[in-house]
Amino acid sequence: MKLVDEFKAFALKGNVTDMAVGIIIGAAFGKIVSSLVSDIIMPPLGLLIGGVNFTDLKLDINMNPAKEVWWNYGNFLQVCFDFLIVALAVFLVIKAINAAKKKEEAKPSAPPAVPNDEILLTEIRDLLKK
Repeated sequence: MKLVDEFKAFALKGNVTDMAVGIIIGAAFGKIVSSLVSDIIMPPLGLLIGGVNFTDLKLDINMNPAKEVWWNYGNFLQVCFDFLIVALAVFLVIKAINAAKKKEEAKPSAPPAVPNDEILLTEIRDLLKK
């Protein structure tokens, strides 16, 4: 029974719960970024670069003509290119979020509310001065 109690204490710690929420939100954010890249960024970019796809680039590195061994460097280039686009998209989204946070922090906050007892004491003081 002690093992169950230890696991319960571990699983219900704030750090573990926060991490789980972060992973779930991160997975959902990953879908947003993937959609942003594939549906928003890639179509116009594909038009600009003329629909270039590096995946088909390969080199036969085997000296034996009876057996084909391909070095698929094009696929690696395409994955690197895709990574750069995703990284740029994430950077731009995070930059926009940070800019929105700065605007929110820059807004002047209302002065703190004065408690009623202080207002009454101030009025009494002013009356006593008169």
